[in-house]
Amino acid sequence: MNITVFGMGIIGSRCADNWQQSGASVTRWNRTAKDLAGFIADPTAATHASEILSFYLKDGKSLRSVFEQIRPTLTSGHFVMNHSTVDLPTILWMADQCDAIGCSFVDAPFTGSKIAAGEGKLMYYLAGSDDAVARAEAILAPTASALIRMGTMGHATVVKLSTNLIAACQIQALSEAMALCLKHGISKESFSHAITQHGTASALTKMKLPGMLKGDFDTHFSLDNMRKDSVYALELAHSMRLELPAMHTVSRRMQELCDDGLAEQDYTALAKPYADESFFH
Repeated sequence: MNITVFGMGIIGSRCADNWQQSGASVTRWNRTAKDLAGFIADPTAATHASEILSFYLKDGKSLRSVFEQIRPTLTSGHFVMNHSTVDLPTILWMADQCDAIGCSFVDAPFTGSKIAAGEGKLMYYLAGSDDAVARAEAILAPTASALIRMGTMGHATVVKLSTNLIAACQIQALSEAMALCLKHGISKESFSHAITQHGTASALTKMKLPGMLKGDFDTHFSLDNMRKDSVYALELAHSMRLELPAMHTVSRRMQELCDDGLAEQDYTALAKPYADESFFH
């Protein structure tokens, strides 16, 4: 299998490694040059190098920019998968562009962060034609623990944005609850035990709370990426005349914290404003 991976960030770089370890011939591209095996700086040359093209880019603007550069190089023999979390209009535009060229396209965003990517345990949502999705499932296997079919083109992206809406609101609520309890003298150990045994506990709570209690905001999924996804989710809501008051509030909060310099920290940095020097220690 020959595959070009566009985007050597936290996720794309680890997926490329997993494909290479599975025996695939992997070409790597990134906007800024990286000293990596199989790296090609020119996106059109990277497109020529493989039949399968896999995109792990930051946002819709980046995806459109790279796709515009490689579009003259695309042929009906290419198989294109987008894993970037982007706005729905960009996905539908990209699908239309691929259809006009005659190449296959799959809407395939993922959930999971740095550790899951490294272990080949991302969960993907897949949308597109049945044949294209079936082929994507086989290609993505070395990077995935689960592959969930969502049907109509674009539906995978809508679900992905919705799950990030839940995650952002949950971490904001968890941050507030943690601050409220710790400021009232409840120990971190007691708070953790109570919360993880409570009915509101989730896999996300159990994964993120230990780091939050230590003040460890090492980036697995950045605050700026979560902020960006909240904007896309709000745009989706607006297009359907839906009000999402919780997401509006958390999105505004994330923007404020990004403006304060926390953009590249993990999105659990939503807890950081509640901390003083002794809070986490």
